[in-house]
Amino acid sequence: MNVDKTPAAPEIKAVPETMTAAFDDFMEAFEAFKETNDRRLGEIEQKLSADVVTRDKVDRINRAMDEQKRVIDQIALKKARPALGGGGTIEAAEHKAAFETYIRRGDDTGLRDLEAKAMSVGSAADGGYLVPDQTDTEIGRRLSVVSPIRALSTVRQVSGAVLKKPFATAGMAAGWVAETAARPQTTTPQLAELSFPTMELYAMPAATAALLDDAAVDIEGWIASEIDIVFAEQEGTAFVSGDGTNKPKGFLAYPTAAEAGWSWGNLGYVATGVDGGFAASGPSDTLIETIYALKAGHRQNASFVMNRKTQGAIRKFKDADGNYLWLPPAGPGQAASLMGFPIAEAEDMPDVAADSLSIAFGDFRSGYLVVDRTGVRVLRDPYSAKPYVLFYTTKRVGGGVQNFEAIKLVKFAGA
Repeated sequence: MNVDKTPAAPEIKAVPETMTAAFDDFMEAFEAFKETNDRRLGEIEQKLSADVVTRDKVDRINRAMDEQKRVIDQIALKKARPALGGGGTIEAAEHKAAFETYIRRGDDTGLRDLEAKAMSVGSAADGGYLVPDQTDTEIGRRLSVVSPIRALSTVRQVSGAVLKKPFATAGMAAGWVAETAARPQTTTPQLAELSFPTMELYAMPAATAALLDDAAVDIEGWIASEIDIVFAEQEGTAFVSGDGTNKPKGFLAYPTAAEAGWSWGNLGYVATGVDGGFAASGPSDTLIETIYALKAGHRQNASFVMNRKTQGAIRKFKDADGNYLWLPPAGPGQAASLMGFPIAEAEDMPDVAADSLSIAFGDFRSGYLVVDRTGVRVLRDPYSAKPYVLFYTTKRVGGGVQNFEAIKLVKFAGA
């Protein structure tokens, strides 16, 4: 009688109070996953197929690890939400006090006086008033915690509606010469221009009169916490797959080409050789090809980007020596790694399917540009949804690929 000695799939425990406790639970699940998956591989070697019970147990542990990683992410997000306190200049303190008066009571006299002193207008055609600088900075920091592509990419702040970036289509001419030799004239570089327009992103949190009257409630912190998640979710989707119409253009929305025929303006991809999956033999070979399709300068700063479901499939891969290619985070708050490169979990990346581009690998700091227009605006609306007060909150953000050499994709297709 065969006795199943593999560990049971770890159950999701009560939400741990500390990052360390959550990380310990995650590592415990990973050890159980390795032991059970090793047994599954052993059964395949002996019987040419794995036992159904073993396969189901591997899948359960995989799902448990994903849930425990979500817990870690939630704790990390809470830790990224310190109270918005004092400090700063007298002008900043005046802005903070005037903004709070406007939010709580609708009295914008103080904000108008500050605008008159600064000879600027915060309302007019744009509508609403700029949040205090400290709140604006805190919203941006929280967005980086939640939005994986923003955290990886270059972020530029602009005061206008569009950022235009010139680049040389054929590179700059250069050469070696002796100290006293004549310098032959170089050819005039051909310049093109990449344009990154900023699009309006909005949220409309609602508050009751009781909440606004409660002096103990940090109104600025409440607004920041209400909008950071929804802004980050919308941004995350747009930075991956946005079509560029009234939203940023995601890197998966650009034309693609097989790496052998790559040209500027396209993102190169490496095919797995199988529609909707990895090759049965040497499935990790595609990942290795993708890594070395990137130039060395970009490869040093590269990260994998995929969703949790794709990551769950890759957890089972081993190298020729029997070592797992996927490794858990080295500590709480850090990223898992694949073949020595960090993994950024982006749930907006597509699941593995026929012809899907489910894995990206690249130096996103060089490859993708996020453009923020300075300032988050809030317009108080006590009329549209009485008895609630709505706060129409907007920010302008754009994005797009700025270096087509720096990002490669894995395509789950035969070619």
